[in-house]
Amino acid sequence: MTDGHASSLETGDATALPEDVDDVRDALVSWYEADHRDFPWRRTDDPYEILVSEVMSQQTQLGRVVEAWEDFLDEWPTAADLAAADRSDVVSFWSGHSLGYNNRAKYLHEAARQVIEEYDGEFPRSPDELSELMGVGPYTANAVASFAFNNGDAVVDTNVKRVLHRAFAEIHNADDPDYETVANTLMPTGESRIWNNAIMELGGVACGKKPRCDEASCPWREWCHAYQTGDFTAPDVPTQPSFEGSRRQFRGRIVRLLGEHDEMDLDTLGHRIRVDYTPDGEHGREWLRGLLSDLADDGLVQIEEGNDQTIARLQ
Repeated sequence: MTDGHASSLETGDATALPEDVDDVRDALVSWYEADHRDFPWRRTDDPYEILVSEVMSQQTQLGRVVEAWEDFLDEWPTAADLAAADRSDVVSFWSGHSLGYNNRAKYLHEAARQVIEEYDGEFPRSPDELSELMGVGPYTANAVASFAFNNGDAVVDTNVKRVLHRAFAEIHNADDPDYETVANTLMPTGESRIWNNAIMELGGVACGKKPRCDEASCPWREWCHAYQTGDFTAPDVPTQPSFEGSRRQFRGRIVRLLGEHDEMDLDTLGHRIRVDYTPDGEHGREWLRGLLSDLADDGLVQIEEGNDQTIARLQ
C-alpha cells in the first residue's frame, strides 16, 4: 500500500514514524482484514446508520450498543422515518434502552430533520459539512465521513492515542505529543474507512489498558516501543462514567416500569427501582423527584401532585 503522505514525520528534531512506514501500514490493514470484531455498523456505508451507531457509542460499551442500534433501525429505518417521528418517542426509546444523556436522542432527531429539510434527504459528505448537523461534533463528523464516504481524516480517540503513544518512542517521550498530525501522516491517503476501523480495532483488541500483544497477534510488535522496552504506560484519558448505579440507569428503570403500569405512586416506584430506597433517606423522595423532573423535562413522564401522594405516569 502506498500513498501521497511523506514516509516520515518530523516532530521537533526526531522522526516519529519508522522509515519502513508502508510496511507498518500494510501490517495493520492485513491484521484487520484477517480477523476483526463484527459489529453490524461495520457492514454498512449508510451515513444514517453510521451516525446512529456513533451517537449511541459515546460513553456506552459497544456490546450494549448492538441491540439498541438494531432496535432503533427497526423502529426508524431511515433518516426520513426518524425526522417524521415524535421526539418524545425517540427520547423514550433512548431512555428505555439506558443509552444515557437524553439530549443525544433530541440532537439525533434534529439532525435527521436537517438532512431531510435542509439537504434534500442527502447526507453531507465532508467532516466540515457534517459538523453543521445538530449535536455532531468534530469527532463524530469525521467518523461518519470516514466510514460512510471514505472521506475523513484519521480518527483520534482515546484508543488511538494509547496505540500511538506506546508504539512510537518519540511520541512516548514527548511532553506534548501532536497525535493528530502523527495519525494523519500515518494514515494512507484515501483509506480512512479501513484505516480508522483498523487502528481503532488495534486499540480495542490488542492495545487496551491491559495490552494483549502476543495473544491478539498485534501486527506492530516489530516496531513498537512499548513491546520492545516493556514500558506500557499510556496518556491520561478520561474514565468512562460507570453505568451501574448511575442516574441514567435509574431513569431507564423508571421508564420501563411506567411502561408496564398505567401509573405508580412515588414510594411504590422508589422501592421498585432500588432496594435501598427510603422515603426520607439519601435515595428517597427528593432524589426520586429529581429523576422524575428530568424525565418530565424530556417529555417522557407526567407528574400529578395530590393531597396524599404523588403519581407518575408516562406522557
